[in-house]
Amino acid sequence: MPLPMARPWKHHNGVYYARKGVPAHLRPLVGKWTVMVSLRTKDPDEARRLHPEVIREIEEWLAGLEAGPRVLSEREAHELVFPMQDDWVALHRDNPSRNPWRTDLFERLWRNRRAGLYGRSDLIHQVLHGEYADRGEDGMEELCFERADRLIETKGLIVDKDGRRTIAKAVGAALQRASLTLERYALGDVADEALPVRPRSVPSAPAPKTSASKVEFDELVKGWAAERNPAEKTLYDWNRVMVQLAEFIGHRDAARVTSEDLVAWKNSLVASGLAAKTIRESRLAPVRAILRWGVDNRRLTENAAERITISVKQKPGQGKRGFKDAEAAQILQAAAAESDPVKRWVPLVCAYSGARLSEVCQLRVQDISEVGGIPVMHFDAEAGSLKNAGSERTVPLHSALIAAGFLDFARGQKVGPLFPGLPPDKFGKRGGNGTKILGRWVRGLGLTDPRLAPNHSWRHRFKTLARNHGLAGDVTDAITGHAHRSVGDGYGEYDVQAMKREIEKIPAL
Repeated sequence: MPLPMARPWKHHNGVYYARKGVPAHLRPLVGKWTVMVSLRTKDPDEARRLHPEVIREIEEWLAGLEAGPRVLSEREAHELVFPMQDDWVALHRDNPSRNPWRTDLFERLWRNRRAGLYGRSDLIHQVLHGEYADRGEDGMEELCFERADRLIETKGLIVDKDGRRTIAKAVGAALQRASLTLERYALGDVADEALPVRPRSVPSAPAPKTSASKVEFDELVKGWAAERNPAEKTLYDWNRVMVQLAEFIGHRDAARVTSEDLVAWKNSLVASGLAAKTIRESRLAPVRAILRWGVDNRRLTENAAERITISVKQKPGQGKRGFKDAEAAQILQAAAAESDPVKRWVPLVCAYSGARLSEVCQLRVQDISEVGGIPVMHFDAEAGSLKNAGSERTVPLHSALIAAGFLDFARGQKVGPLFPGLPPDKFGKRGGNGTKILGRWVRGLGLTDPRLAPNHSWRHRFKTLARNHGLAGDVTDAITGHAHRSVGDGYGEYDVQAMKREIEKIPAL
């Protein structure tokens, strides 16, 4: 009997996907059992045509993870990024003078073309090492590393810092070659236009829309959201940012957005008193990501926000800090006298686990259990959204939590939310209201230092105590749900016994 062949999977919205199971030993790295990639079509015939190629790309990606850490030669890096040269030329072929790399910065970096095919390779090296950061080249460095990171993720590569830099340098060389070609096109030299294009292994994509085609912000946001499946709050916030941008520039057509529009918008946000970090991460970053999705999916010809950024320099005395012993003791003493379960237990759990407040607020009764005789709490995605794959974890209860009666409190609750009296916010998250309630309560205790984050300072404190008392760094990250510091940290399992051994090094107040 012949085995059934893999075929496109149809989502309930009508879009077809390619699905591929993840081998068990790679699931800790991937963070899921199945990889799904949208074929971006509702046509079954088109889906069947695209499906084999996408499956092959997924298999290559898994093979990259299977190979583990590797050292890339410069030749391999150049071969890896070579398609970027073709893509960059194709993207700006019709209007080569609009190539963002044909600027004063570009001319300054690459004017000595007689130095060889790649121009001033010494300048590539210096840019990627930050030696020209004060002259404006940091934008070029950011672009090179950003595209390198995207390629590393797409190919499933595991490389160290030097390997990442090698790929970023190759990206810079590819974009330089493409920009030199576009510069000739801008001067009318198109003699090689009739030459055949180098064959590509991926299916040809439809021609990008020209700037004359109207592309609504809503269209891009919906497409991006369908592919990325963001948290409801993220989608709400990003939609709101696009509305704010539309109100400022007077229209919602992404094809008409210019870099000048975005610079003017940024300047207006600065003038309004908004913090530079907020402008960069909560305003410019969403716009850049949405427009980038439009370029990647052939809705737009260019991303006007690609190099629009803002300097975020933290001044002395502005950084967030953790609670000091006296401050932590003051809060926990006040919590011990509270009858409200949220104020009574959430600060205590945060203090002895370093968990995020939103994670604690959405705990369920069934998330408190035992593993090998050790009381634990499970931070499970089924209870509510988590920040990343590493946030889904099992953490032993510190003995101070057990001594305070937290285990008895949990066992005395009915099945369901551990804090049923804490209502979810409009996004269905109990942490949203928990943050407001506990934030006001902590400030009401007299802890008004602006460097203190009433809830997140527990997380800072836990990390400080972990360093002071010699907790293993990788185990500490596993307890707090932080990303691994190295590739090696992602291998193997973090046993509850090992985590219990380390967490008990944190002294009880």
